[in-house]
Amino acid sequence: MDMTQTTLIEKFPGVYEINHPFVQHKLTSLRDKNTPTREFRMLVEELGILIGYEATRDLETELVEVETPLEVAQSPTLKGKKLCVVTIMRAGNGMTEGVLKLSPSARVGHIGLYRDPQTKLPIEYYVKMPPDLDQRTIICVDPMLATGHSATAAVHKIKDMGAKEIRFICLFAAPEGLALFREEHPDVPVFAGVIDSHLDENAYIRPGVGDAGDRIYGTK
Repeated sequence: MDMTQTTLIEKFPGVYEINHPFVQHKLTSLRDKNTPTREFRMLVEELGILIGYEATRDLETELVEVETPLEVAQSPTLKGKKLCVVTIMRAGNGMTEGVLKLSPSARVGHIGLYRDPQTKLPIEYYVKMPPDLDQRTIICVDPMLATGHSATAAVHKIKDMGAKEIRFICLFAAPEGLALFREEHPDVPVFAGVIDSHLDENAYIRPGVGDAGDRIYGTK
């Protein structure tokens, strides 16, 4: 039985595809055009938990003394500052709620970007971050890594604000976006639910799920 849950993609160093059966099952449900908004939103949150779990499995811990009902024990706890989850608005908000289930005390930062319909390049409209980014592990979230322009721009902004340790998580990624992201940020690991075939002429991931933000919030 193959118990591997995360696969390192040789073509893209630092990119990991999460092949856990629960992740793949939920991604298939997301793809279905008949999945209703409420269920779609719930699945995105659940996948935020599962992929966030994989992206944080190597966080540092330290031993602390804790008194159980039976005796005093040395037990591990997270070391140093807690996480900061940075959501690329608006679709990233759905995954953020899932990651926060793992670490409710995590700080949350917001980067608002929208894609110009002609150039397909990101335009920034909002940034709000907690302090001390340099002392926190940053989990940057966006369901879709399509062209890679929004993700690379967001990570550049986070770095400019002092962050040293950053991880990027998404549900669906396209090879084109991964290639750009690795070129721009070779030091930032990417954890993706699945790597799809390609981008179409409208820069949508194929087969993908359509517009994740619209499907999360029931808009068009």
